Amino acid sequence: MSVDVVVLVSGSGTLLQAILDNQDDNYRVNLVVADKQCPALERAENAGVRTMVVPMEADRGEWNRKLAAAVGSADCDVVVSAGFMRILGPEFLAVYEGRTINTHPSLLPAFPGANAVGDALAYGVKVTGCTVHYVDEGMDTGRIIAQRAVDVRDGESQDALHERIKKVEREQIVELLQGKVTW
Repeated sequence: MSVDVVVLVSGSGTLLQAILDNQDDNYRVNLVVADKQCPALERAENAGVRTMVVPMEADRGEWNRKLAAAVGSADCDVVVSAGFMRILGPEFLAVYEGRTINTHPSLLPAFPGANAVGDALAYGVKVTGCTVHYVDEGMDTGRIIAQRAVDVRDGESQDALHERIKKVEREQIVELLQGKVTW
């Protein structure tokens, strides 16, 4: 059985590209939705995947309703937040909680939020990693689905560490969508 996927994006789309490049009989991306114009949309269009932009609004509830409607315009079993830099609100989660997942560059519950890699380095950890978790109303607080550890190298820059984590994140989300990880 193939899983129909909608991907939410905000940035360059390297995670999206891994998802697109590894589609198989287990999953298919039907739609990519962004909160703004970004390079990830071009990646989706180049792969022949329909795209939509739902610009952020001052009324967050209204924006979440519009986002849910956009996602609902496609067949969707799973929503993947792939570098989507917005917190999903109750209006969206009322429809998609329990089937919306997110990737995060730390071993949650440690270092939630947008600066996870920098926070991990500042704390002095020797091991960090990445997490796939269900999205709930908190910031990176949903039930953990899968995690992978990444060693921190002595003297490593934040950018270098983040690139190594992103590589593992891409592998992890693809394996999960391909059914190689039980969730």
